[in-house]
Amino acid sequence: MQHRKAGASQEVAAAKAGISVRSGRRIEQAGGARSKTERDWRTREDPLEAVWSAELVPLLEREPSLTGTTLLDYLEEHYPEHYDQRILRTLQRRVKQWKALHGPDREVMFRQQAVVSQQGFSDFTHPDSPITLQGKPFAHLLYQFRLAYSGWRSVTVVQGGESYAALACGLQRALKQAGGSPLEHRTDSLSAARNNTQNVWTDDYIKLCEHYGMQPTRNNPGQSHENGVVECANGSLKQRLSQQLKLRGHADFDSVEAYQALIDQVVDKLNRRTRSRFAEEQASLQPLPGDEMADYRTLNVKVTRSSTIEIRRVVYTVPSRLIGERVQVRLHHDQLALYVGQQWALTLPRVYPKPGEQRARSINYRHVIRSLASKPQAFRYSQLRDDLLPDDNYRELWHLADQHLEAREACKWIVTVLRLAFEYDDERGLGEDLLAPARAGHFASITDMQARYLSGQTITSSVMTAQHPLASYDELLSSIRGESQREAAMAEGCS
Repeated sequence: MQHRKAGASQEVAAAKAGISVRSGRRIEQAGGARSKTERDWRTREDPLEAVWSAELVPLLEREPSLTGTTLLDYLEEHYPEHYDQRILRTLQRRVKQWKALHGPDREVMFRQQAVVSQQGFSDFTHPDSPITLQGKPFAHLLYQFRLAYSGWRSVTVVQGGESYAALACGLQRALKQAGGSPLEHRTDSLSAARNNTQNVWTDDYIKLCEHYGMQPTRNNPGQSHENGVVECANGSLKQRLSQQLKLRGHADFDSVEAYQALIDQVVDKLNRRTRSRFAEEQASLQPLPGDEMADYRTLNVKVTRSSTIEIRRVVYTVPSRLIGERVQVRLHHDQLALYVGQQWALTLPRVYPKPGEQRARSINYRHVIRSLASKPQAFRYSQLRDDLLPDDNYRELWHLADQHLEAREACKWIVTVLRLAFEYDDERGLGEDLLAPARAGHFASITDMQARYLSGQTITSSVMTAQHPLASYDELLSSIRGESQREAAMAEGCS
């Protein structure tokens, strides 16, 4: 209208205003642009008018968490001829509006201000990327500790679930890396730290926190956002780790230590963002005590006559010299340390039952091979037979020997192979050398195998001794008999 009053034509004025000529003509005929007002009438009939107030609102008042989809299912069930998916969006908007105007109060999130050196958070998480060790799947968790103020974090690879041993190991490693401890340690409802049935902290966890001067706390059950300092950090950690594995080209590692080294590199890069705030927080952390708390549980078990012990539904073999001994087992998350009295005896890698299995075995033929070599026929029906064979090569060797050799000879042959693997100390090489000929039906004799693989080693010791003549044995018996007669005579004279 301003352009028209200035003398511009209808077409020019409409173009300058960014509207069509027809719209400009209509505005001019109406005497100017109409002011935009709220519309208070409907442009079409309300499809929910018959049921909204009468049926749907009472349902929402009774259960405000009902969704538009659920209410549509209700309508389709009771009025199949009148309602279908075409009204879904209308129903969802109506429900949303009703909840905003008449629904219950929602939970308010009160953002917290982190205090220097006040809180440290712990949590366990599953890695997104599958990891293998020397080609074998590696079941594990990642334990993460994070300081609330600076966001500094520490991550430790742990095995066997959210156990106290895993928590204590990861937490103490984190505090040692941080150089101090916060005033408060927070977790969710970890069974490793809390007896959730009785709603109390476990004795071991209380002692751990007291040792480092930390007050144990937890978030309210079901309120994971209260543990958000570390919960949100799990996502960034796993995303970074996944990217590093893709950049690396594979997710296979030679050992747990090599895998932990990669995680430490990832965490170090993440911690660079918090360097200045961590330096401020580190200066205020409580000093660490001089010693660490035990990150294991102690069990006392007796070694069976089968040279085995059973720990947490897993059967382990131990050296046969321990048969009959009562040993102390220090149960870590990744290993078992065995002690006789106060003396360390050996360490075994810890094994866990696979998902869906109730029991497991950790059998090392080296612990029992000397006894088995003295009675090789016990191998065939041994309950541990398949577990005594160290890998697939040896399992195939036994299968081939059992097919081609006489039963007794097959047992003797495979047991000798295991004994040679133990003595030769090249288990893998021996298995590979013997497998190709065995597939062709050729089985090296025991003598040939001993000569080849034990050359330069003394299998049995032979000591040259002189044989005494039998006459000397007669003289010994005569002297013993004479001495007995004299003692009998002296006893009769005294009586």
